[in-house]
Amino acid sequence: MSKTNPRLNSLIADLKAVARDGGGDVWADIAERLEKPRSTHAEVNLGRIERYAREDETVLVPGKVLGSGALRKDVTVAAVDFSGSARTKIEAVGEAIRLEEALENNPDGSDVRVIR
Repeated sequence: MSKTNPRLNSLIADLKAVARDGGGDVWADIAERLEKPRSTHAEVNLGRIERYAREDETVLVPGKVLGSGALRKDVTVAAVDFSGSARTKIEAVGEAIRLEEALENNPDGSDVRVIR
């Protein structure tokens, strides 16, 4: 079954390609999660990222980041999508990037934490 969102299709293909080229299991894992029905995609609140992430870490969310809770750590959060309030709160202390950027910046998938 194919996704109808062209950006998601392209992201999944890129994730798989990088994983195949020795890019690390983390990208294959995220591709697999994103291929599942959208209702199973992660929806992660900022409070959860604050609880589990370490300072200066890159956090990958295979889904959407929601704005509930507070984020005080300087982390880079990479996700498929962000709510408006989540993006604003993250950028006040760290960086919010698309998963595509995280893949480009870190093809070997090292030093990242997946939160779902």
